[in-house]
Amino acid sequence: MPVFLAWLLTELGGAAPSPATILIDTPMPPPAWALQQRELIRANTRACREFFQKYFDDRGYLLCVERWGAADGPDDAIENVADWPILHALGAPDEVLRMYKKAWEGHLRQYTEARTVQVPMAREGMYYKEFPVMFDWYHIGEFLRVFNLQGLSDPGDEAFGRRVRRYAGFYMNEDPEAPNYDPRHRIIRSYFNGSRGPLLRNTTAVDWAGDPFEPFEGVPSTYYQRLLAGYANYSETLGDHPMNLGATTLAANAYLLTGEEKYKKWLLEYVDAWVARTRENQGIIPSNVGTDGRIGGAAGGRWYGGTYGWAFTFKNPETGAESHYNRVGRGLIGFGNAYLLTGDRRYIGVWTSMMDKINSHRGGMYGAPGAQLGATAGAFPRMHGDQGWYAFAPGRWSEGVLECYFWTCDARDRKRVPGSEWIRFLEGDAPEYVETALRDDFRNIRTKISAMRKDRSTPSTRLSNGPMPYNPVSISSLREQMLAGVDPGRGGALLHCRLRYFDPERRRAGIPEDVAALIDEMTDTRVSVTLVNVNQVEARELLVQTGAYGEHQCRSVELDGREFEVSRSWFRVRLEPGSGARIVVNNTRYANDPTLLFPWDRER
Repeated sequence: MPVFLAWLLTELGGAAPSPATILIDTPMPPPAWALQQRELIRANTRACREFFQKYFDDRGYLLCVERWGAADGPDDAIENVADWPILHALGAPDEVLRMYKKAWEGHLRQYTEARTVQVPMAREGMYYKEFPVMFDWYHIGEFLRVFNLQGLSDPGDEAFGRRVRRYAGFYMNEDPEAPNYDPRHRIIRSYFNGSRGPLLRNTTAVDWAGDPFEPFEGVPSTYYQRLLAGYANYSETLGDHPMNLGATTLAANAYLLTGEEKYKKWLLEYVDAWVARTRENQGIIPSNVGTDGRIGGAAGGRWYGGTYGWAFTFKNPETGAESHYNRVGRGLIGFGNAYLLTGDRRYIGVWTSMMDKINSHRGGMYGAPGAQLGATAGAFPRMHGDQGWYAFAPGRWSEGVLECYFWTCDARDRKRVPGSEWIRFLEGDAPEYVETALRDDFRNIRTKISAMRKDRSTPSTRLSNGPMPYNPVSISSLREQMLAGVDPGRGGALLHCRLRYFDPERRRAGIPEDVAALIDEMTDTRVSVTLVNVNQVEARELLVQTGAYGEHQCRSVELDGREFEVSRSWFRVRLEPGSGARIVVNNTRYANDPTLLFPWDRER
């Protein structure tokens, strides 16, 4: 038989017992997509190396002008290596892991040393205890984009473990210097919070914009005044906001690493409080909860009030146009964390029901209140204020539609997902998607590196966000095709995917050298993947895990017309030289406690 099990070679009826190794020896000339995947990993790695050498020094410090602020602050420094953890977890060389860890460690020291003069909370360092002293979760989430995913590749790192526990402790009242959480009202007490606790006053423009500074080459002389004007409206920050649900990722990571029940308990307590508020508020998550626990309590009783809230519309000081800056969608991160830890679909149902309720207000006037730019039956609101729903625009309010469908695989949730070529491919349509997506990522690398080489900024004329447009990592196609994973985004979310791969020979996360994977089917109960060894001389072994954190249970694997029992969250595959095959993984999703432990470090 061309495809068989090494452990079991006798003919058996029905499903066979769990195999030691699934052996694939069917010859498969390397498909174009497989060769492109391998080359894309190499191209990303080479681009990372050049980017790192240009913008970071030997200490891991970003070569820039160090400032506090929402526009160009410490979070932007580490965002310059965003997506590098997933690149390594896909199978890129350990050099990528070393570079982004060096950048992480370096920027922690760099911004602990950096101080403000006029911004009170950062006068003794922008970071304290290796964490932002006090800021909003729009930016704390961005600060955590790299760290929160490090556990995919390096959960045993001692510093990572210490920080995971410490960071979660900031929001569980384990640190007396950081009383961020009010357990009585189940709220995080301010939009500004961190390692020095919550800011229990409304913010000023300086809190957001940072200290004034002398303009320099490449930065307009009006830059700082524009910052102050832009943040003049960002004052209503007392009480809780859905963005603070990003803090649940800290507890989730601690639970994934340690298995200690206290982290799960706190996470669910806080998310459940937001579930209750949403239901109390007629199915719409409020954007302000006062320090007294009342919805709208710090915004004049308006559930839609507060900075980044449902009614956060202000006039752009430069253009005079109305800007709508509702950011309640970041709250989805907390609901996704609760779902990961429990498998309870009510957490997703709260969000999808809210989407339908918002979109039931169909039709209306385009633009800001009073703009009267035209009405259409295809317009849906983005904002809510004293006048009701407003800021109508074409297309439904769709924050989180792809994530919700990924989590449920429910046909009702599928209907909400507009125009995803990836999802269409998984449904048997859009055959051109694979080549097009890979080609787009190659082009992104080429374009960004070309622009980076033309960047003439220097450390004294470069803000922390200066290199961000040149971050070359382009892995959307690999994340979707190899992992069936959704983009964690900029809020510090965990990775949600259907399959992950481990290299048992090198004892590390990521698909082994020369191996490629293409997932072409994803339903609630099964996922199908073609595995290929493009090496014509040497065999390769890999472990396939169901779920980013082993949260799914693999019931069985179908291969060459036969079904073999697995009954755990991973299985081993051996690919003979030049071989490949399509296998079907039958799974029960969210059946296991998720964990950062690698397969060989756990029994299941």
